[in-house]
Amino acid sequence: MTILVVVNNPKNWPLHIDGVELIAAREYLTNPAWSKIRAAKVFNLCRSYSYQSLGYYVSLLAEARGHRPLPAVSTVQDLKNQAIQRLASEDIDELIQKNLHTIHSAEFELSIYFGRNLARKYDRLSLGLFNMFPAPLLRASFKKVEDRWTMQNIRPIAASEIPQSHRPFVVEMATEYFAGRVPSRRKKTNYRYDLAILIDSAEENPPSNEKALEHFKQAAEAWSMHTTFIEKDDYGRLAEFDALFIRETTSVDHHTFRFAARAAAEGMVVIDDPQSILRCTNKVYLAEVLQRHGVPTPRSVVVHEDNLQETLGSLGLPCILKMPDSAFSQGVFKIDTEEEFVAKVNEMLEESDLIIAQEFLPSEFDWRIGVLNRQPLYACRYYMADQHWQIINWKAGEEEDYGKVQAVPIHEVPPAVVRNAVKAANLMGDGLYGVDMKQKGKKGFVIEVNDNPSLDAGYEDGVLGPALYERVMSVFVQRIESGKRG
Repeated sequence: MTILVVVNNPKNWPLHIDGVELIAAREYLTNPAWSKIRAAKVFNLCRSYSYQSLGYYVSLLAEARGHRPLPAVSTVQDLKNQAIQRLASEDIDELIQKNLHTIHSAEFELSIYFGRNLARKYDRLSLGLFNMFPAPLLRASFKKVEDRWTMQNIRPIAASEIPQSHRPFVVEMATEYFAGRVPSRRKKTNYRYDLAILIDSAEENPPSNEKALEHFKQAAEAWSMHTTFIEKDDYGRLAEFDALFIRETTSVDHHTFRFAARAAAEGMVVIDDPQSILRCTNKVYLAEVLQRHGVPTPRSVVVHEDNLQETLGSLGLPCILKMPDSAFSQGVFKIDTEEEFVAKVNEMLEESDLIIAQEFLPSEFDWRIGVLNRQPLYACRYYMADQHWQIINWKAGEEEDYGKVQAVPIHEVPPAVVRNAVKAANLMGDGLYGVDMKQKGKKGFVIEVNDNPSLDAGYEDGVLGPALYERVMSVFVQRIESGKRG
């Protein structure tokens, strides 16, 4: 992918960065040759991004050409919006207080160069602000009122505003920032696209184990995509990539959702997309939409404080209670008595105004049908943990106990199970889903639809092997190319 660094006038540019070719903004905007480049990353270092300025048009036309500008036009607009700046200040208030508490004056300015500051003690705050407002050169102003700091303003700055004493550091940070993105630094393979895979290296139960992540990387490279594993602090780097694959457990009130939403807003291909996360992570939504579209499920009731007795009469005992955002078998409870039902429901309603009660269907195993791009991808039997009613037994104070996982060819799964799984997944979108099913006779009942399903080497890939990872990556490539044609 071509790397372009655009400035107002290369002759007057005060920073010398080795290995970087500077291009004049007017040259980029007016020379048809640049618009014909299919894929490029555009680092916009113009003096101003004000409306209808050269800098504004560089980012605007870069997006129109299918290039990846930093900053994006959305960032330029956010930097002008005081309401968004206030929300950003509130969002990282703890970080602001922690970083600035030793400053004795009532005002403070923080210069942010490619997400870094000259003083390393402000690096976390600098990176946090860069992640919210991804622009190369920024300056944030803070004010202390009654022993608490608030951000008054954050704005982009021109290179001419960088103090002479800071310039060697800015060159170092810019060089470091560009170095990891220069194609010649990569292996000899000439990649067409850039894929980011979002992970949390400290997560105890990630959606993909290390071996699976390596298989995804190999499959992506086979499809001519360069892969970079990113984490929470890399939010400001999203504009570098053509696609984002989230392999960290998702939640709406979580940075994974912000990554998905930003990627979608930037026009990137993203799995899981924000709409899928919103829909799949809430069991109340799932219950309503599956029922409305006639998808077979165990009898389910949306429980609130006024229908407890009706729910018991409808479902009987035992039954299952679920928190709306439960995951990995946590927040899910099997209830055997009326007293237990009332106590647990009241406890759960303190956390959520609505919860889900579901008919208990005992079984030796659950089906998990993987669905990608509206087609079945894989099938597994997830067996119950030893002497337990769930596939995971979360033992208090002990290591969790898992039931065995058995991959099964799709054609060996009862047709009703596959059919209903695909129907349920397609109501969520066209991404990657894991549909949990119960089988009763020849019938298949949908328990829930999961975004961000487990794809572990040695388990879900037991039938397809490397082809599973290749099929996932092929969808990314097809969608990237379709977007560029569009």
